Amino acid sequence: MGISSKMVALCSYETTKLVRIHSVRLGSLKWTLNATVLLVICGLMLWNRKYQQFDGVVSSVTAKVKGVASMQLPGEGVTIWDEADYSGLSQDKNSFFVITNLIVTKNQTQGRCPEPPSSGRRCQHHEDCERGAWDPHSHGIQTGLCVRFDALTRTCEVAAWCPIEDKHKPPRPALLASAEKYTVLIKNNIRFPAFNFIKRNILPEMTEAYLSRCQHANDSLCPIFMLGDVVKLAGENFSTMAVEGGVIGIQIKWDCNLDHLTRRCLPAYSFRRLDQKESNKTLSPGFNFRFSKYKMVDGVEKRTLYKVFGIRFDIMVFGQAGKFSFIQLIVYIGSTLSYYALTTILMDWLIGTSSYAAEPGQTYSEKKVESIPDKNERVLCVSYMDEDNIRLVKMSRKKRLQDAKTIRVQTQREDIGHMMATLCLLRDPQSFTASFSKSQGHPPNWCKCGCCSASALPQEELCCRRSNEGACVSTSVLFHKFALQRPLLEELLLYRDPLTQTPPSAAALRRCAYRQYVAWRFGVPPPDTRPAIPRCCVTKIREAFPSLDGRYSSNEAEI
Repeated sequence: MGISSKMVALCSYETTKLVRIHSVRLGSLKWTLNATVLLVICGLMLWNRKYQQFDGVVSSVTAKVKGVASMQLPGEGVTIWDEADYSGLSQDKNSFFVITNLIVTKNQTQGRCPEPPSSGRRCQHHEDCERGAWDPHSHGIQTGLCVRFDALTRTCEVAAWCPIEDKHKPPRPALLASAEKYTVLIKNNIRFPAFNFIKRNILPEMTEAYLSRCQHANDSLCPIFMLGDVVKLAGENFSTMAVEGGVIGIQIKWDCNLDHLTRRCLPAYSFRRLDQKESNKTLSPGFNFRFSKYKMVDGVEKRTLYKVFGIRFDIMVFGQAGKFSFIQLIVYIGSTLSYYALTTILMDWLIGTSSYAAEPGQTYSEKKVESIPDKNERVLCVSYMDEDNIRLVKMSRKKRLQDAKTIRVQTQREDIGHMMATLCLLRDPQSFTASFSKSQGHPPNWCKCGCCSASALPQEELCCRRSNEGACVSTSVLFHKFALQRPLLEELLLYRDPLTQTPPSAAALRRCAYRQYVAWRFGVPPPDTRPAIPRCCVTKIREAFPSLDGRYSSNEAEI
């Protein structure tokens, strides 16, 4: 049996419980919200091409710089520099370098000479110089001699290329500031392996005549750039940047749509400065390096040392290509279905708050939510004569029920069927004489009606009134007709169970009287709660139908 029941449970099907509310206002709001969510989802799908499969770009870049500039060097006159001089010295992958300024130290030969004070060690005697010593700031190896650098300064002698470079700050303005008119042709070949798609930034329709006259400043697809325009588009001034150099990034973005109907794959260029000019101003600003040119003069090797400043252009290629994929479309649709839950959340919030009518909202909550009560926590409902609604309170074994904190307040729901049966069975009121006596002795301080008796259990200390003093419900004619009229209670017991014993026991009559009071004062109690009957009414019912041994259950009044 155990295995069979498990198999039956395994083969069962469970579904979500739905609640349907017939309301034009709520229905219109629901479809409006659903349509809005659908439009947003479709818009995002088309904008971000979520229906496509994507692949990253694989790229190679080459750059060719052209331009000629003249430069006035001290002692040499006008010197002409072309691309072999200013761009062929530092070529890295996906980058090129253009010299814009320089410091020249001519006719250096290997020998001994005093080092400049700015980079060497000052001295007064030979003992101040250490033979063979070297540090990162020096240009040679110390010989151990202290020699005169000028009329006022003595420094340690070094074995080095002499004369030693003694200038550190580049000339202003830059000697090759006219390099802003140089042009560079960038050739970029890309490939998307997943789609076997190959393209280059020199498009098929670009002829030799077109490339000979186009400039990127006038044509966004032209691959020929003037260096001054590149630096300007990066937000910098070429003349200022040319003094100490820097690093400029040329970004090429490929965002390709390879679907036949919307096919588009063109490069987009952008520019920005990569080195932090402000924060690096006090420590090695700009970009520079050294190189030298050698020659033999009368059998002696000489060289010209160049400390060059310039701009390095880094070419960065990134992008993706997309093509329609049915699988990606299904994945996107599945991931966006959860957005429709926003409609349900908003609708539930509107119904559950004051934005919608209170009574339909309460009914909707009861229909939709099925609560499982906590066995360790009991919720009681209380009906006071001086209030129209029903209070839900938590039962405590230490605090009297009259003073218990209210969880929430609900509207009473009439038990029409039970009340109709009671009225049909109700006897002639003249055949019953009611007794309206109050309880003997002084009532406890929590009693407001004056008819309650003290109890040893805090959960039984409940009055029929909340705060206002007045007549007790147990003294009313209706209470006596509904709860204390024995013939009526016997007829009700017989109505509920035609085979019940006659006459019924006092315990059965008490329980029937309690149910009568609950149907009268509570109607249909809220789910997962138990009605609490006031102490004054419990006392009257027990007096009318007493127990033979005088003992009563502590929870017999909780129906």
